[in-house]
Amino acid sequence: MSTTARNAEPTGCRDRWWLAGVCGVFGALSLAVVHPGLPLGWDELVYASRFAPYGPETPFSAPRTRGVPLLIAPVAAIGHSVPLLRCYLTFAAALALYLGFLPWLRAVARRGVVPLAAALYSSVWFALFYAGAAMPNHYVAMGLTAALGCCVPAPGDTSSPAAAAAAVPGPVRARVRTWGAVAAALAAATLIRPNDTVWPVAVLLGAALWAHLRQSRRKPERTEPGGPESGRPPRPGAPAPAPPLAPGVALAATAGVLLGLLPWAVEARLRFGGVLERVRAAGDIQGGMHLHLSLDTVFRHAAALDGPLLCRPCEGVTVGWASAGWWLLIPPLVALGIGAARREGRTALAVLPTAAAAAVAVPYLFFMDYAAPRFLLPTYALLAPVAALGVCGALRWARATRKLRLLAPLGATAALLHIGFQLHQLDLHSGIQAAARQDWQRMEHVLRAHGVRPPCVLDGNRATIPVAHTAGCRPAAGGRPAAEGRPHALVLRGAPLPAWAARADWRLHPVPHTYNPGWRVAVPPPTVLGAPPRPSGDRRPEGRSPDSVRSGEDAARGRARTR
Repeated sequence: MSTTARNAEPTGCRDRWWLAGVCGVFGALSLAVVHPGLPLGWDELVYASRFAPYGPETPFSAPRTRGVPLLIAPVAAIGHSVPLLRCYLTFAAALALYLGFLPWLRAVARRGVVPLAAALYSSVWFALFYAGAAMPNHYVAMGLTAALGCCVPAPGDTSSPAAAAAAVPGPVRARVRTWGAVAAALAAATLIRPNDTVWPVAVLLGAALWAHLRQSRRKPERTEPGGPESGRPPRPGAPAPAPPLAPGVALAATAGVLLGLLPWAVEARLRFGGVLERVRAAGDIQGGMHLHLSLDTVFRHAAALDGPLLCRPCEGVTVGWASAGWWLLIPPLVALGIGAARREGRTALAVLPTAAAAAVAVPYLFFMDYAAPRFLLPTYALLAPVAALGVCGALRWARATRKLRLLAPLGATAALLHIGFQLHQLDLHSGIQAAARQDWQRMEHVLRAHGVRPPCVLDGNRATIPVAHTAGCRPAAGGRPAAEGRPHALVLRGAPLPAWAARADWRLHPVPHTYNPGWRVAVPPPTVLGAPPRPSGDRRPEGRSPDSVRSGEDAARGRARTR
């Protein structure tokens, strides 16, 4: 074992405790600022309604996967307590944060880098907001981060799992442990959100292939003096050579992705008629992916850092530089991290996660026309170890040049301002969501007051899914309106009463005291409210506006924009 590896052992033990402390603070801050009683959001209702205590079921469209329902199953299957579910999810998110950055302790082997990386990632307000949420992005981020941490070889330590996995002589158990960890992390990430996993894994497989070809072409006579094949001892102070990525790691990554995709593919065959059919259906719901040769979507993502949680449609938004200013620090910190890794002779330590982060970000930044802060959580997580390397490298430079007294106060001030502003944003947006989600209960009260009770069907142009779920109704979605006839009520905002409803003498009733003004509920005359639905062959009147009343979960959601 090299001197670097021996010195890394006590450092790793201390950093393990620091990392656990960061994860504990992450969970505690999330619970302290985001009230555990925050009503479930739109996506959360879709996932939780797979279980009877959170019924009735809502439409489960093609883009969704079964990973999040599996995550919440231990709590959601036995009770309907939202605070209990949020506390459980916050604990799960903190545990995932620990497991996601744990492999980097051996990969980096520098004191303080990994706890700092976890702190950088977990300090942004939307990471804290989604800690207690039944949403996929944080868990995908941690799965990818853990997998990349296992794949980056440890510095000159042939007994470490990463080095053993790179075909360096070592115990077979260590190799199996590393390969199993890579496969498990990627299987979990793929099961939860496969579209965020495929491209980083492609980068990993490409890096493994490139390293294998480079190693096979390297000849002994071209080995650097003092290298591992030259027969000479390494030069004093020279960095220990890092072993290349092994074919075994590539096989484990491939197996993990395939294992995670298996349930998705089986469901695609059973519910949608095949994999390609499900992909096409998901693309239609999400608006498709087209190359945008402009920076418009980049600006939308920057603007979404100040909310809303989903910027769709996202026209006319402006960037709040107080919220997006920390974006400007990412490129220089990543560049410093890559430089620090190169000086140590371990370029892959920084380049591999940076390339994987770019692979996650490019589809969102250049192929989609809407934005959400949570979409880029995997990118931030993969860049966090590289940025932390850059911060620690800057501190070492300041110490060597005796400028630490100048740099340390500036860095501490910037960190305090960042944390304070992020906590302010967290409190602001959690309050906005709590107020906006109460609108669903207010609409339910108006529906009840006008005789709309389960079993019932709701239609409308916005928020039909969560309002219907709250009222115990079903949304007119999935191509079923023709069989169900007219809905029992309409939920409208910013849209007139459809012509067919006006001719039938439907009445509009405002919903008072809503956070988002303008909500109205339309119900038929009391004499026909409980009338049975029309036969399936009967069509709606031609006057119905497709813009004002649309069915389908994500078609409606794409038009909603709740701050």
